[in-house]
Amino acid sequence: MQLDLNRLLRPGSIAVFGGRFAEAVVRQCDLMDYAGDIWPVHPEREQILGRPCVRSAADLPSAPDAAFVGVNRNATIPVIQTLAQRQAGGAVCYASGFKEVGAQGADLQSKLIAAAGDMPVLGPNCYGFINYLDGALLWPDVHGGKRIGRGVALVTQSSNVGVNLTMSQRGLPLAYLVTVGNQAMIGLHDIVRSLCDDKRVTAIGMYIEGLSNADAFASTIDYAHSKGVPIVMMKAGRTESARQIALSHTASLAGSDAIMDAFFKRLAVARVDSIPVLLETLKILHIKGPLTGRNIASMSCSGGEASIMSDAARYKNLSFRPFTESDRNRIKATTNPLVSISNPFDYHTFDWGNGERLEQTFTAVMGSGFDLTCLVLDFPRSQLGPAPEWDVAWQALANAAVASGHPAAVLATLTECMPEEQCDRIMSAGLIPLLGIDDALSAIEAAAFIGETKPRPVLPQSSAQGRHRTLTLNEAQSKQLLQEYGVVFPERRLCRTAADALAFWRRVNRPIAMKAVDAALLHKTEVGAVRLDLDSEQAVTHAFSHLAGQGSGVLAEIMVSGGVVEMIIGAARDSVLGLHMVIGAGGTLTELFDDAAILLLPVEREEVEQALASLRVARILRGWRGAPAADISAVVDAVLNVQRFVIARLDTVEEIDINPLIVRPDKHGACAVDAVIRLNQQGDAHD
Repeated sequence: MQLDLNRLLRPGSIAVFGGRFAEAVVRQCDLMDYAGDIWPVHPEREQILGRPCVRSAADLPSAPDAAFVGVNRNATIPVIQTLAQRQAGGAVCYASGFKEVGAQGADLQSKLIAAAGDMPVLGPNCYGFINYLDGALLWPDVHGGKRIGRGVALVTQSSNVGVNLTMSQRGLPLAYLVTVGNQAMIGLHDIVRSLCDDKRVTAIGMYIEGLSNADAFASTIDYAHSKGVPIVMMKAGRTESARQIALSHTASLAGSDAIMDAFFKRLAVARVDSIPVLLETLKILHIKGPLTGRNIASMSCSGGEASIMSDAARYKNLSFRPFTESDRNRIKATTNPLVSISNPFDYHTFDWGNGERLEQTFTAVMGSGFDLTCLVLDFPRSQLGPAPEWDVAWQALANAAVASGHPAAVLATLTECMPEEQCDRIMSAGLIPLLGIDDALSAIEAAAFIGETKPRPVLPQSSAQGRHRTLTLNEAQSKQLLQEYGVVFPERRLCRTAADALAFWRRVNRPIAMKAVDAALLHKTEVGAVRLDLDSEQAVTHAFSHLAGQGSGVLAEIMVSGGVVEMIIGAARDSVLGLHMVIGAGGTLTELFDDAAILLLPVEREEVEQALASLRVARILRGWRGAPAADISAVVDAVLNVQRFVIARLDTVEEIDINPLIVRPDKHGACAVDAVIRLNQQGDAHD
């Protein structure tokens, strides 16, 4: 059920419950000139900041649109119940001591949910929210924002991070700050959807530590795209102190953070790695929206700054596209003859302070059609007095942006070299104020990603979560199931006796491999459960006697030769994001190379090809130092065939591991020589 948060987040009336914290909420609303009614509720106090108190929620003059409940956790429950009975629009539950503290708190949280009924409750265990557009602050703490008419929204799972974000002096206009706490009723997806319905919100930035409902989140992001609201995300957890013990190579490669990365990319949500980049990206999105591409230009009056910009972009997915001859001639006509025309562009100081000349040069540069042009400009300290030449420079850029019709940014190399008031002036002229070279370039990269990425649906899978009992199929069973879906395996026979193995070897008349077969033998090489290149009666007989006691049978199969490279193809189920696929460098060194890409379902042929191209092993696939190129098409076929199997058994597959897939030269195919399948409690080895 989609919660209606309009009354809560954009209230015409507010009730506050409690003492000190309730008083803080009233004070914050007054400081922001909130125009609606505020009704304090307190059992003993006569008034709060000049407003008369009523004794209980039942005594309120009418149902409030929003309520801030700043009482202890036990007293919170009856307050919420009465508000729900009075059909309030929603409430912020400030108290902690609920699910986050263990079983007793979880029981209390269940009572809170029951008391609320259909009334939305934000929290518990959260500060609340700030609506800077309407001056409505259900917020009992300090903050650094101001009333605005249009801006970005911030949603965070950490209230303290939210406080810090409002204190930024980067010139970012904040429309909302919403903290979510325990998300007992209102989830991230509910908040984002409601914020997208406010046309005054230009973009949404999020700080999260995890997702609880991936399907709902994906649906909400799709809604945001339909509303034209771009999303940028900072998620904690790049490094994990612990990782679930994996039963296969696939699971060990598919770390949850890598899967989350793939999930966000699939949804066209830009993921960034730091708070500064989050804020800088939001500035770009607020002023210009997603960028149309990654071609950028840099202009500065210093060769040093030009070199620094070039070096800083070296490891970014950005391009300082060279000027064409026509571009150079056009720009040259506006500069001193001693100026060399290149990108990044050092225009020198010949025309410093001459607005007309700078505007001509900047317009000529921007006429080259870059996706973003940056003017590198660090401002003097304010105590040094007026700096008219710097104002002349950025105002010339603003005029050039209008004349050329292309976006532009003023980029300070150091954060402290563009004061907030200067950011405001630059932004009011339609330019993007960016602070810090590395952060700015990362922000440009993120805004370009959103602009060039078409979101694709993710296969809903929530119904398959929460199962723990699994069945691991042995190699023979796994291969049989996958072969039915087109995965290529060597000719093989499950042998119960040495005579069976000898008969198979004689029939194929080629070297064979023999393996002990048992569901518990997942890494056979490491326990000596494999014998290779058997090509004599004595070798086959000896291998069978060695392997027979290690499992329920012995699998004999033709040796696969002529491989160019070994790959791994797998599927695994993440606890939040469900089934996904993994492709990467395979063989015995899989984890050592850690060269893999995550593919979310459903995946198309082009995506698989792009994933292969992104791997370090791609150089071998294309042909390395004279070696033949591998049959990449056969690898893609294998991935798509595994996907067919996974989708056909979406609710039962837990994990698939094909390693190695031996890839032969181009046009000669690929053959999988080992496979493991794990099914959940609904799985059947013979279905």
